[in-house]
Amino acid sequence: MQLSQTKALLIEWDQSLTLRCNRVSRHRLLRGLFIGVSRLGDGLFWYALMLCLLAVFGAEAARGVLHMTVVGIASLLVYKWLKRQTARPRPFMRQAGIIPATAALDLYSFPSGHTLHAVSFTLVASVYFPYLQPALWLFTALVAASRPVLGLHYPSDVLAGACLGGALACGSFLLL
Repeated sequence: MQLSQTKALLIEWDQSLTLRCNRVSRHRLLRGLFIGVSRLGDGLFWYALMLCLLAVFGAEAARGVLHMTVVGIASLLVYKWLKRQTARPRPFMRQAGIIPATAALDLYSFPSGHTLHAVSFTLVASVYFPYLQPALWLFTALVAASRPVLGLHYPSDVLAGACLGGALACGSFLLL
């Protein structure tokens, strides 16, 4: 199979899966769940988590929270740079049948910043606060799923965001 055929198949798969995921948002309760998760994933959940950790554990949590903050800033810089470089339009802008269930934060879809941040924060927090892992990974999975369900990202955007978030978090442990 030629490279162009493989690329065409991957694009077709990405678009088809996005359309199927987006159909979930037509169910009122599920749409509400994923919109809520998405809004929390805008940053509110992570900021609240860091503040709660500091409030409950004080100085004992400071190193972990500082590490999360540094990774969050690095993730934001990488995410913004990649969005400008790739300028990939969001699925609802290019594909008939994709209905955005909520407003997008910007014009471009690649990579999923929500997923990138969720994975990077969860990996770092899991090292410092391992007892939070089940809840954090569940929230991260819901954030990742929300992106194509809401019609804001292709699954490949979510996968790229997860990989980048994982790489940034893991790399941070080598530096910090």
